[in-house]
Amino acid sequence: MAGIVASALAFGRVTQILKSVSLVLERMGPSPRAFLDQMSHRSLKGAFPDFKHRWTTGEDVSALLLGVREALGRHGTLNSCFIAGMGPGDRDVVNALAGFSRELGGGSGACDYLLPSPEKGSACKRLNLFLRWMVRSDDVDPGGWAGVPPAALLIPLDTHMYRVGTELGFTQRKQPGLRAALEITDGFRSMAPDDPVRYDFSLTRLGMRGGGALEEFLDTVDRSRR
Repeated sequence: MAGIVASALAFGRVTQILKSVSLVLERMGPSPRAFLDQMSHRSLKGAFPDFKHRWTTGEDVSALLLGVREALGRHGTLNSCFIAGMGPGDRDVVNALAGFSRELGGGSGACDYLLPSPEKGSACKRLNLFLRWMVRSDDVDPGGWAGVPPAALLIPLDTHMYRVGTELGFTQRKQPGLRAALEITDGFRSMAPDDPVRYDFSLTRLGMRGGGALEEFLDTVDRSRR
């Protein structure tokens, strides 16, 4: 539960993200699942009256959590909900992401920007970040989910990874949408077929650090190609 809340609000300044996520989780208490189960529909809709994260309101958060509760009622866990959308021949998580977005959104459209869908061409950066956290298990990502192979994950495409993918020649797309995310993921898959998102954390942090760290990395790559 914490993961889907954190990923949904993972835009803007890091300090504000941490503050906003903490406010929601503190309101939900030590057991978010129990919080959802015990709240009436009406109470949950008004559970975050003063919440504001950039343009996200408490009503948006409530709509997201209502969708989560309905999905849990149908599938038992978010892990099972996601797997229900995966086909046996799926090479990646695109189809499952589309189903997951529909399940949690409940078709209301109340928080479409919190639950984007690849069906609309979105790279689904924050949902793919959530999947990276839940599927991979190492010193960076805690894991916990079963049934989704790391090889099927997509790069959580933000401006930093879009630039890296462009500079490395993985994509020539002019916009960081779904097709760019697929192409950049394929580029990294050629280096790490079983875990194409393994470099996401380190490369994204180079861009976030500033101070020319990402430029230095790309210059090093460029020189190695000569």
